[in-house]
Amino acid sequence: FSAQEFDKLSDFFKAHYRLELAEKDLCVKGWNWGTVRFGGQLLSFDIGEQPVFEIPLSNVSQCTTGKNEVTLEFHQNDDAEVSLMEVRFYVPPTQEDGVDPVEAFAQNVLSKADVIQATGDAICIFRELQCLTPRGRYDIRIYPTFLHLHGKTFDYKIPYTTVLRLFLLPHKDQRQMFFVISLDPPIKQGQTRYHFLILLFSKDEDISLTLNMNEEEVEKRFEGRLTKNMSGSLYEMVSRVMKALVNRKITVPGNFQGHSGAQCITCSYKASSGLLYPLERGFIYVHKPPVHIRFDEISFVNFARGTTTTRSFDFEIETKQGTQYTFSSIEREEYGKLFDFVNAKKLNIKNRGLKEGMKQSYDEYADSDEDQHDAYLERMKEEGKIREENANDSSDGSGEETDESFNPGEEDDDVAEEFDSNASASSSSGEGDSDRDEKKPAKKAKIVKDRKPRKKQLESKKGKDPNAPKRPMSAYMLWLNANREKIKSDHPGISITDLSKKAGELWKAMSKEKKEVRD
Repeated sequence: FSAQEFDKLSDFFKAHYRLELAEKDLCVKGWNWGTVRFGGQLLSFDIGEQPVFEIPLSNVSQCTTGKNEVTLEFHQNDDAEVSLMEVRFYVPPTQEDGVDPVEAFAQNVLSKADVIQATGDAICIFRELQCLTPRGRYDIRIYPTFLHLHGKTFDYKIPYTTVLRLFLLPHKDQRQMFFVISLDPPIKQGQTRYHFLILLFSKDEDISLTLNMNEEEVEKRFEGRLTKNMSGSLYEMVSRVMKALVNRKITVPGNFQGHSGAQCITCSYKASSGLLYPLERGFIYVHKPPVHIRFDEISFVNFARGTTTTRSFDFEIETKQGTQYTFSSIEREEYGKLFDFVNAKKLNIKNRGLKEGMKQSYDEYADSDEDQHDAYLERMKEEGKIREENANDSSDGSGEETDESFNPGEEDDDVAEEFDSNASASSSSGEGDSDRDEKKPAKKAKIVKDRKPRKKQLESKKGKDPNAPKRPMSAYMLWLNANREKIKSDHPGISITDLSKKAGELWKAMSKEKKEVRD
């Protein structure tokens, strides 16, 4: 309202309701430190005597406490595009004995808030279930309208209206099962948001379950989907109860089968290893962090070579919003199965034309690790023989004693193979190795050249004459000795290091003719 309309409104309320329209000044300083006052159904945050904002406590859905902190969560407004999720208040500690200001604040909120209360008896309780996200052991109490996770440190109340999807996924070891609950809005633990609740079950665990309802109520409410007394595997009981209460289908893997026969693919996402499940309408990755991508969200997929090894490849997914997910370190044996699955689902494959090329390139690299490994072993075997040969001052013909030789200065992967053909070129194997020698003459020549100078070097070191004359000085040293004093006089106080630098610069600048002048 504009300021001049105050009088009109005041007259209207006075005439029709006999009420005085009072003015109330709001604080607009922008401070975040003030006083909280509770009055009726309102929480008022004041600075001085002026209110900054008010919160109707009937809109509060959850109130959680931490160290010197209280968090209020609010019911969501489905009609609004943007809605307030939570407000956190810092409550400073006080010196009063026996009174916790945080608990006192929380009790004031809870007394008026529309918080989900665990009133009445639970329909059933599952004890000490292993939860991967949020991690820990939790008791799950099933109530008619919400799910209560009770742990040693944290409690979560999850309304069934926030459950989007249910997944039941077999582990690759065929002994465990994942039960995944997709949530929106997510549950919160401090600053962490959990969009998925993941439970892990062993297939061997069985349970007998009795619902806390009479048979008529069970039949009326669940229409035959549940019975009062049930027994079976623990994961079957949990999924069956959840399906009946949430009234949503449970998604299971489709007809995809990997190289090992499992319905999932082992891979890594970000820093953690996990399992990628191709579903009928999307992909889901468990478990850290969980990712669910629907086919209708995908812009394209891409198959890329692994960055660290040729024995694996990366599977990249880019969504229509531009988000990219890279699942790395997938065994190359899974490539054909995954490519055929993606192709059958008519997803856009970025590098479709490379399928055959990738298979060929992987076949080329198939034995590369083994070749390197064999060559290395042969090198290590022959290194000792080379040392013995040098120690005994053996002749060049000693190569006949060994089948293979090793040159430490040669880094080629095929060194052992080359030396094998060279060293064993006797009357028995010379003809068989001739083809190999003709194919790689350059390498053989290089190896021979590398070996002979090395032996000459060893001989020269052993037989060096201490009375032999020194080698002549270089042209630069002769010039430096002749011009050192001149440089010193031109640059008084110059240090030895700077003198060497200066001399190098002068020598570099001299022409070839001047360098060749002899005194």
